[in-house]
Amino acid sequence: MISEPELDGDTSYVTTEVLTEEQAPRPPRPRRPWLWALGGAVVASAVWGGGLYAVQRGDEPGPDLGGYQQGVELCEVAELKALAGILGKRSEDGLGPEMDEPAVFETSCSMTFGPPESGYSVSLSYSLHKVSDPGPEFAPRAKYQDLTTPISGLGEQAFFDARGGEGGELRVLDGQVELALSVYRQYDTDAEGNEIGNTNPVDLSGIDVPMTQDMLALMAALKKTGSPA
Repeated sequence: MISEPELDGDTSYVTTEVLTEEQAPRPPRPRRPWLWALGGAVVASAVWGGGLYAVQRGDEPGPDLGGYQQGVELCEVAELKALAGILGKRSEDGLGPEMDEPAVFETSCSMTFGPPESGYSVSLSYSLHKVSDPGPEFAPRAKYQDLTTPISGLGEQAFFDARGGEGGELRVLDGQVELALSVYRQYDTDAEGNEIGNTNPVDLSGIDVPMTQDMLALMAALKKTGSPA
């Protein structure tokens, strides 16, 4: 005869669980880290996009542009008198592409000092960031471009490189503005690789001094010329 477990003293089937209609709540499932990161990125993107849209509508003033202007004719504004005194007469100008968007205004130009066939090529660029902050990226980009010599007293940050004595490149950050000025010696070579043309080139070992002087003058002129930003 099969007896009831509790009557035989066997308690292996005894349980203290009481079944009710209300089950105990389950602990919350942990949120996956990548889902949290994705959600944060989406929110950040939405916030940035909303801020840009508000600036475009004129609901928010945007960052302080420090008096810098947009819509400038860069070749006309940049006199570069210090470089002309060393490299020779400025003889040619050429405008580069221009970008005029709600978030950024950017323009560039190139020019020649001295004889066109054996003079010095100079290029200049101007970027006005009307929404984002170019500061965090400036020094890493300069380092990537081998601009490692800091120039004090020029904007917030400035870096220079002599390009092996063949010219010079100077980049400047001043608030919402990035400026770049470069100088390179032009020359031709014959079939054997010997230089022809400019047989008495200018010593460019101290070219950072006139470049700095011209950059300071240009920065002041950019705050006075053009349409209001």
